[in-house]
Amino acid sequence: MKVLVTGAAGFIGFHTVRRLIERGDEVVGLDSINDYYDVRIKYGRLSECGIAQDKIIEKKPVQSSKYTSYRFVQMQLEDKASIDALFFIEKFDRVINLAAQAGVRYSITNPDAYVQSNIVGFINILESCRHNDIEHLVYASSSSVYGLNEAQPFSTSNNVDHPMSLYAATKKSNELMAHTYSHLYGLPTTGLRFFTVYGPWGRPDMALFLFTKAILENRPIDVFNHGDMLRDFTYVDDIVEGVIRVIDNVAKVNENWSGLTPEPNSSSAPYKIYNIGNNAPVKLLDFITAIEKSLGKQAQKKMLPLQAGDVPSTYANVDDLVNDLGYKPQTSIEQGIENFITWYKLFFNIKD
Repeated sequence: MKVLVTGAAGFIGFHTVRRLIERGDEVVGLDSINDYYDVRIKYGRLSECGIAQDKIIEKKPVQSSKYTSYRFVQMQLEDKASIDALFFIEKFDRVINLAAQAGVRYSITNPDAYVQSNIVGFINILESCRHNDIEHLVYASSSSVYGLNEAQPFSTSNNVDHPMSLYAATKKSNELMAHTYSHLYGLPTTGLRFFTVYGPWGRPDMALFLFTKAILENRPIDVFNHGDMLRDFTYVDDIVEGVIRVIDNVAKVNENWSGLTPEPNSSSAPYKIYNIGNNAPVKLLDFITAIEKSLGKQAQKKMLPLQAGDVPSTYANVDDLVNDLGYKPQTSIEQGIENFITWYKLFFNIKD
């Protein structure tokens, strides 16, 4: 297939691109390369895929020096004219939209960035998919959409109308927008609610990266909600396996769907929502202990209250993923953290 992957310089996007290339797909990666976090990591990911920083030209796809089937273009989703032109010229079969302004806490102080990237950008993707006969649009949602919902494990059959952050609200909006296009235009769409993704090449604003860096630099780590938090940490390779299986499994109409008892995760349109989580939540303090063990070094802990917009617990019900696609994430926390720390030390040239 010929696949567009947006957010290709991002954490999940980078791993997804490599997986698609390795299995033989033709891939065009797209990313704005914004400075939300250290761009050296973004350029490092691109370099791993054969895209040199000094070769990147805005709005013009450049060829990978490593893979003949991969090209990359720097472009903003908000740039409707450029997105339209890219779709028209490239004739993609399927689209994986992983580009978004991420971060719960950042959305409280920078709301405009989320509206532009996550709402305006997403409608541009939907419009281009609609007008270019895209076979399947898979897009990133988030476990944060569950918001004030306390019924756990979180199920895609649950109501998710009470978000606790603007970031979560934009992700819920994406699901609603996608359904509209599935209903009106028959565009098959599948939304993936990711649960706390971690692993090599991870984001510097995420807990594993922040904790590892602070511990190695002998600085205290911020432990929110006094450590009384549960997270369904999901290793990036498990996430990517889910993304690949979903892009191959085009969303279909649920023939048994009824407007009298409407299921939120499917529809009379070709529309589907999945959770992708580890289905095994871990206490934050146990997560920190695993990092300490892997580093061979104790953390200095600064206990803090729960941050605005954060939820105390996430726990994914992945029954649909298992039943429909025969897949369930399975990488252990210990192995995943060990893999991350090995990468971290190599990337930052840290000697044991």
